[in-house]
Amino acid sequence: MTGPVAAESPIAEVICIPRAELAQRLRGAELSGLGLRDTETVLEIWTKASGDWTLVQSYPDGLACILAMGEAWEAVPPPPA
Repeated sequence: MTGPVAAESPIAEVICIPRAELAQRLRGAELSGLGLRDTETVLEIWTKASGDWTLVQSYPDGLACILAMGEAWEAVPPPPA
C-alpha cells in the first residue's frame, strides 16, 4: 500500500492508522454496518447520534483508513420481507 492519497472529501487526504487507534479516535461513534469489499478488505460505517458518519476501510494487517466523512446520516430500515 502506498502513502496518503489526495481525495475530494471533507478530509484533505486518506488517513491510515492501526484500526484500534482509529476506533479510539472516533469517540462517540459506533459501528453501524460493515461489509466485505473483497477478500482482503472490509468497509465499515461509523456513525454518531448527531448524524456525523465516517467510512473506514480495514485491512487484515490491522491497518484502517478513513475514506470519507460526512453528516446527516440516516439509517434506512430494510424493506418488509
